[in-house]
This record gives sequence, structure tokens and C-alpha cells, in this order.
Amino acid sequence: MAELFSNQVLWTAILASVVAQMLKLFIYYMVERRWEWERLAETGGMPSSHSATVAALATGVGITEGWDSAFFAIAVVLAIIVMYDATGIRRAAGLHAQRLNDLIEEFRALVQQGPQPEPLKELLGHTYLEVAVGATLGILFALLSFALF
Repeated sequence: MAELFSNQVLWTAILASVVAQMLKLFIYYMVERRWEWERLAETGGMPSSHSATVAALATGVGITEGWDSAFFAIAVVLAIIVMYDATGIRRAAGLHAQRLNDLIEEFRALVQQGPQPEPLKELLGHTYLEVAVGATLGILFALLSFALF
């Protein structure tokens, strides 16, 4: 169990994710001038915590196992898949949710009574910028973590 708690690669990746999620909360506050605590547990938005996590993981593996190791290659491929998914499939799902919510609002205006469906979650994926910022944050976080500890 002690090895789990001393796994710097794991904890660096987890902390990079936590820092990215907290940044989402503060960035939202800076833009909207109100706190929305749900941002701490939400997917999507700036920066991408998924990208920060996998970038910190891959960087930590590269530092500890070597940039030419099979472990680093696995971590990089995983990171690419996660970031591609964030900008592709999950982003498209978020756009679909947005369109469906618009249709529901139009339908609600036509029929004032009846079922009131809950809006679909629209903030699912990330823009390329959000992924790039998240990945950069993860890499820098890992480099700082390994330089300090």
C-alpha cells in the first residue's frame, strides 16, 4: 500500500486533474462574475482536465521510465486517444445536446403544458484550444512536480 501512496506519476496526474478542475471554476467566475460550484465536477470547459491528466501521466512516465520506453509510448498513445475523443466525439455530443435543448425549448413554447424534460448536458467535450491548454498544464505540472520532488 505504501507504494501506491509514493507513486509520484500517479499523484502528479491526479493533482494535475484537480488543478485543471479548480481552474475551470475560477475561469468561469472571471468570465461570468458568479460562482458555479458544479464546474468542479463537470466535463468540458477551459482547461481540459482530461488532457491535463493524461499529459501529466505521459510526462511523468517519460521522466521516470525514459522517453524511449514502451511505457512512455503506451502513455502517449493513451493521451492522444483521450484528447482526440475530447475534441471529437464528446464535443459533437455536446453540440447535439445543445441543438436538442433548443428544439425542446421551441416545443415547450408551442405546448405550454405537458411533460417538462430536463435539459441535456451540453458541456461535454472540448475545443482544440481547451485541450491544448489542458495538455500544456499537465506537462508543466509534471515537470514542476518532478523537479521539486
